[in-house]
Amino acid sequence: MSRQSPISIAAHAATLSAQEVRAIAKEATIYGFPLVDNYRIQYSYFVDRGGPEFKANWNTLFNNARVYTPDDKAIQSPNSDTPYSYAGVDLRTEPVVFTVPVMEKGRYYSLQFIDMYTFDFAYVGSRATGNGAGSYLLAGPKWKGTTPKGVKAVIRSETEFAFVLYRTQLFNPADIENVKTIQAGYKVQTLSQFLGTPAPAAAPAVNFVKPLMAEQERTSLQFFNVLNFILQFCPTHPSETALMARFAKIGVGAGKPFDAGALSPDMRKALEDGMADAFKAADEYKATQIDTGKRTSGDNFGTRAFLNNDYMSRMSAAALGIYGNAKQEAMYPAYFVDAGKQKLDGSNRYTLRFAPGQLPPVNAFWSLTMYELPASLLYANPLNRYLINSPILPNLKRDADGGITLYVQNESPGADKEANWLPTPKGPFLVAMRLYWPKPEALSGKWKAPPLMRAS
Repeated sequence: MSRQSPISIAAHAATLSAQEVRAIAKEATIYGFPLVDNYRIQYSYFVDRGGPEFKANWNTLFNNARVYTPDDKAIQSPNSDTPYSYAGVDLRTEPVVFTVPVMEKGRYYSLQFIDMYTFDFAYVGSRATGNGAGSYLLAGPKWKGTTPKGVKAVIRSETEFAFVLYRTQLFNPADIENVKTIQAGYKVQTLSQFLGTPAPAAAPAVNFVKPLMAEQERTSLQFFNVLNFILQFCPTHPSETALMARFAKIGVGAGKPFDAGALSPDMRKALEDGMADAFKAADEYKATQIDTGKRTSGDNFGTRAFLNNDYMSRMSAAALGIYGNAKQEAMYPAYFVDAGKQKLDGSNRYTLRFAPGQLPPVNAFWSLTMYELPASLLYANPLNRYLINSPILPNLKRDADGGITLYVQNESPGADKEANWLPTPKGPFLVAMRLYWPKPEALSGKWKAPPLMRAS
């Protein structure tokens, strides 16, 4: 950590007007929220060994041989289609090599490479590299080596820690043993382990700061201390040099201590107001851009180059469904409102109808998943049915014309329609559609998700 004191930060900020402090705090919150929320999850998965969500140490693969249920609470809006595998990666000392086995034709899988900013910076898998076996090297920002023998490609992360999220398609409950066999074939090794050479000297131990809880991220000034901690592992991108200089005016910067207790009441209020402004702006963005369909998930997830410093889109993506895929890998038409632009609530009944020939166009598979609000977590229900997806199409009842109508409501639509029933909670909810490896007509907008109609 740099040695700038909290007192000097307070003194420096005192030269600014409260209005300017508030404006910079708003910008820094919009910029920093994805990093801070990502860190909350990474800490629970790879640092907090005694915690309920802990998976494995850094640079160690963890396979989850099941799909997500309502008991999984770390990630907002998780999918429940594909058993996940996880690797938290520390790239400070040396690269890490990811080896995948041959995958049978017709089974979708992917490795999504996510940096500390939450950019989706690379993929390995059915769409990106095919279903053949191979080894891929992930290198951090300081690595200067050459491609080793036996490695198909080098992937670069601009941050020193990264997250690799695997998805392996599960066809049906009886298919889980096949998924376990596939997962056993995934390998994660440091480069020295892969080459069978001595390991380099270890990087200094990191004293990971305790993250904020999700609700605290909206109001606690500790947000900026956590952000400063994270930024020391994120070399400043050339396009953000001026932005970082602006943030420095309120004490935000890589490795700086941020002691809110040393600040004046006026300074604290300006910072808190700026944070509130950021989340108000995010709510407005959702209402005017996401809910209206002007912006979709495909606009908000992807590489740094794709997002092109659109920090509000990045914040919205993290808040509504962190770790979503870039649109070439998956699309997420989401229903926050019905066809009449009214918020979804289980006190009402809804239908979603796919006309003949209008099922979601995908190379892999599609699904429709229910989430209870405000937590955006899977909804526990008596059927233990959290989604309807293409693998269960043979079990769905067809309409007279061959189309399919789904019933989205809290109470059973009746025994004759229960096969097509997606249970809702009694209160607010959202429904997320997923198109894995979407076809061109979905990417171009030629195919559009049907409206969610409120039943009379």
